[in-house]
Amino acid sequence: MIRIDDDASADRSATFFGNITTQLEKVCADLAAHPILSTAPAVDALGFSQGGQFLRGYIERCNFPPIRSLVTFGSQHNGISEFQTCGATDWLCKGANGLLRSNTWSSFVQNRLVPAQYFRDPNQYDSYLEYSNFLADINNERALKNQTYKDNLAKLEKFVMYLFEDDETVIPKETSWFSEVNGTEVTELRDTKIYKEDWLGLKELDKKGALQFKKTPGGHMTLTDKLLEKVFKDYYGPYGRSFEDEVREEMRYTLQEEL
Repeated sequence: MIRIDDDASADRSATFFGNITTQLEKVCADLAAHPILSTAPAVDALGFSQGGQFLRGYIERCNFPPIRSLVTFGSQHNGISEFQTCGATDWLCKGANGLLRSNTWSSFVQNRLVPAQYFRDPNQYDSYLEYSNFLADINNERALKNQTYKDNLAKLEKFVMYLFEDDETVIPKETSWFSEVNGTEVTELRDTKIYKEDWLGLKELDKKGALQFKKTPGGHMTLTDKLLEKVFKDYYGPYGRSFEDEVREEMRYTLQEEL
């Protein structure tokens, strides 16, 4: 088992407190050194919530062993513009949120509080580009583009993004589809620069039918056994499996929608 920290409790804390870049460096090193996983020709990955963009960061930055199919549920691929609301008596959360809101772009917060590292408010875009510790980098939004990031992501055979229709935890929920949201204006991925100029290989994935946008009813992380079974059946399987039939069916369905 690959862990961020020493035990399950510490791993849970690391989902909120920590530096995503150093966490990913550890995961990359541990997987590369694993006696079994390091020999795998390819693996399939499933990312829940922020785990989805972290897996994408793994693919872009190291990708050894390589990921073949990536499916994400409610992941903040294009960031969040608001931080999660705390419970009435969750004082630790409230204290952390105070830091998040008042010092979002400070090096202290960007290196220690995970949600700040994928915070992306279009109204603070210049600050985001300059100070973001994680998301601005893996989204290849800065002037100097990382070709390796694009090459690695474009190698995926499937990249499937699920959006929760009634998600009120992730704001904006459309970030799960890489959309740009500014107030009430939603710009879909295919209309953004990141796609049109293909900073990440998403356009290339789309052209070969590997990029899919899915939605499912319910709030954040509302998952059913039936849905998960379908995901495993459709997008995972033995090494060497061909996804050509699924690609043709998806392209046929998309064409029907456009007509």
